[in-house]
Amino acid sequence: MTSDATDMAHRSSRLSPEDILDGLTPAQRSAASVIDGAVLVLAGPGSGKTRVITRRIAHLVANGIPAWQILALTFTNKAAGEMRDRVERLVSASVPGRRGLTVSTFHSFCALLLRRYGGLTGLKDGFSIYDTGDQRDAMKEALEESGLSSANFTPAAALAIVSNAKNALQDAEAFAKEATDFHSRSIAKAYKAYERILLRNNAVDFDDLLLKVAQLLRQDINTLRELQARYRYILIDEYQDTNHAQFVIAHALAQAHGNLFVVGDPDQSIYGWRGADLSNILDFEEHFPNATVIPLGQNFRSTAHIVRCAAAVIENNRRRKHKELTTELGDGERPLVAYCTDEHDEAVCAADFLLEASEAGVEWRRMAVLYRMNSLSRVIEDELRRRSVPYVVARGTAFWDRKEVKDVLAYLRAIANSADETAVRRIINVPTRGIGDTSVRKLQALAMDAGVTLGEFMTQGALRGPSIANAVGRSAKAILGFGALLGSWRERFATSAPGDLAPLVADVLRESGLDAIDPLTAGEEEREAKQNRDEIVSAVSEWRLPADVEESGEPPQIESALDALRGFLATVALVSDQDLVDADRGAVTLLTLHAAKGLEFDTVALIGAEQGILPHQRANQEPDGIEEERRLCFVGMTRAERRLLISCASMRVIRGIRQGAVSSEFLRELPESHVRVERRDRGSPDDFSGIVYDEPDAWGDAPVSKRYPVGCTVRHPLFGVGRVEQVVDRGASSSVRVAFRTVGIKTLVLAYAKLERLDG
Repeated sequence: MTSDATDMAHRSSRLSPEDILDGLTPAQRSAASVIDGAVLVLAGPGSGKTRVITRRIAHLVANGIPAWQILALTFTNKAAGEMRDRVERLVSASVPGRRGLTVSTFHSFCALLLRRYGGLTGLKDGFSIYDTGDQRDAMKEALEESGLSSANFTPAAALAIVSNAKNALQDAEAFAKEATDFHSRSIAKAYKAYERILLRNNAVDFDDLLLKVAQLLRQDINTLRELQARYRYILIDEYQDTNHAQFVIAHALAQAHGNLFVVGDPDQSIYGWRGADLSNILDFEEHFPNATVIPLGQNFRSTAHIVRCAAAVIENNRRRKHKELTTELGDGERPLVAYCTDEHDEAVCAADFLLEASEAGVEWRRMAVLYRMNSLSRVIEDELRRRSVPYVVARGTAFWDRKEVKDVLAYLRAIANSADETAVRRIINVPTRGIGDTSVRKLQALAMDAGVTLGEFMTQGALRGPSIANAVGRSAKAILGFGALLGSWRERFATSAPGDLAPLVADVLRESGLDAIDPLTAGEEEREAKQNRDEIVSAVSEWRLPADVEESGEPPQIESALDALRGFLATVALVSDQDLVDADRGAVTLLTLHAAKGLEFDTVALIGAEQGILPHQRANQEPDGIEEERRLCFVGMTRAERRLLISCASMRVIRGIRQGAVSSEFLRELPESHVRVERRDRGSPDDFSGIVYDEPDAWGDAPVSKRYPVGCTVRHPLFGVGRVEQVVDRGASSSVRVAFRTVGIKTLVLAYAKLERLDG
C-alpha cells in the first residue's frame, strides 16, 4: 500500500483519474471510483476508510466535478483536518476546479449555514454558541424559573433529556405535547424556560445547530433548493454515528440528485446513548433502493488472531450487516485472556503486559489501557505509578483531578482541617444550597472579625446564628444547616475507630447530597460522576500506611478515623504531584472504550471484562443494550495492532465493599484456538469456590431458590430495599440479581452480600 503523501501534489495540473486510484485494493478502488448515485461503504476496523473518502474526492475533481460542489462531513475536527490535509496532498490548489471544497464536522457545517441563513430561523447576527458550562448554567436558571427543586431535577439530567429531544427534532412545544406524566411535564416546563433564556441571549446550544438547520431545510423550499444546487456530491464518514437530525439534513440535501456516499460500520456503532440511530445505516438500502453496497473487510491494522477473536465476538449480534473480516499481516500473538483474583491483581497483570511489550521494543506511546468506566482507572493508575510506567489519561482527567473527585476531597479536607477555607469555599454550595458568592464573602468578613476560620464560624451555630442571620438573610438557614453538618462529621470522625473510615466517607457522600441522583433519569455524565465518587469510598477502604512509614519504627499514631482520614489525604496529595511523562518515549494512554474509537495502538490492555461493567449493568434494561455493549467490546479489541490483553477480576471492591464478579459473557464468545488463557484466580471464570470470604453467609441446607425466591423483597446494608429478579444456584458461589429501588440492578454473591429477607 502506498501512502497518500505520494508525489501527486507536485504533478502537473492535469490529474489522471487512474493515478488517483493507484495503490488501492480492488474493493477500495471500487468504492473510490464511483461517481454518481447512492453508495454505502461498509468499512471494517482498519480497512482504510479515510483513504477511500479522500481518494474519491480527488477522483471526483479529476473527473471534472468542481470541488465547491463537494461536501464531506465527519464527526471530529481532527478527522476533518486529516481528511482536508490528505486531499490537499493529493490535489494541489492549482488544479482547475480544486478550490471551494467543504470538509467539516456536522456541527461546524450547520453553524456555517446558520450564520448565513440564521435570520430565517429567528436568530440575529452574532449569535452565541453555548458550550457545556453555559448550557448547564442556563438550565439551572430554567429550573429555578420553572419552580423545580434542584434536588429532584438536576441541570445535567434535564439537559440530557432535552438533548435527546432536540436530536429527535422535538422542539419545546412538540416535547410538551407528548409529556404525559409528572416528570416529563416538569421537564417540558424547564425546556420551554431554557429556550426562552437562549432566545433572550441570542444563543444556541450544540443540539440547536442541527435542529434549526433540519427545520430550515424542511420549512424553506428556496433555501433547500439553493443548498441542493450547491452541494451535488455529499460524503459522510462514520455514518453509523448519525442521529435523526443529521439523517434528515443529509437526506434533504441529497434528495434532488441522490449522490450520497456514506462510509460506516454497524459493528462500530457505540453512541446510542447520545442519540446515534443504528437504523440509519442498516436501512440505507431501503431509503436508496438502487444503492451500491461495497464491503471493506480487509484489516490493515491488526494481526490474524486479533481479527479472528473480534469477528467471533461481533458475529453474535443480530442487528448488523455481515462482512468477512480478513488480514494479510500474519497470525501474530494470540490475545491473552487473564482471569485475575481482584482489581489489584488485574492491575499487576496489565502492568506486566505493558512492561513486556516495552522490553520487546514497543514505545510507551504505542500502548493503551482501555476500560468501560472512568472509575476503573484509579487502581491501574496506582500500579503504573508504582512501577514507574509513564501514562496519560486521554480525553478526560486523571482520576484524582476530576471535578467530582476534587469536590469529595474538598469535603474530606474541610473535615480533616478546620482551617482549610479553600476547601470550605469550594463545597459550601456544592451541591446547590442557595448560598451565593455574596453571602460567602459576608461570612468570610464576619469570621475574620471573630478571629476564626470560615468553617469554624459556621459550625458555631448557637453562638454565631444571630450575626449570620443579620448578614445574609434568607441564606442563613442553609448556612447554619451546612455548618451543623460539617461539625457533626468532624465529631463522628474524631470519635470513631480507624476501621470505620470508609463507611464514614460513604455517610458524607449521602448526607451532603452529592449522591442524590435519580438512577432512572440521570444523564451519562451524572452516572459517571457517581461511579467516580463511589470509587473514592473503595480507595479509602483500601488505604494503609505506606510500607516505608510502617517500617521506620515510628509510625504516626492512627487512633481514630480522623487520623486515618488525614493519612489518606496526605497520600492522595503526594500522588497528585507525580510527573510521569517521559519526553523521550512518551506515555501509555489510559482512556475509555468510547474515547478509543478511531485510535490504534500496538499494544492494548482491555480491563474490567465483567458482567455489570462490560457489558454494563444498564444493558439489560435498554433495547439493543447488550448488542451495543458487544460493539463497544469489538471496538476496543480492534484498537490493537499486535498485542491484546483482555482481563477480568473474580472480586472487585465497589463503594468500599468486596463483591464477587462474574466474567463477561463476551469472553465466552472468544474462539479457544485463537487465545491463550492465564488463570490467576484459582478457579473457572464463574466459580468463586477458591475465594475465602471475610464473613461468609450461613447457608444451611435450604436451596438458594427457596431462601431468596424470584419476586421476594430483600434489604442490603448499603443498597437498601430491592426485589430479587434472578437466582443462580452454584453452591457456595450462588448469586442473585436484585433490582434495588435507589441504585438499580445489582448482581450479588450471596456468600458476601449480607442480604436480609423482608417478606418471610
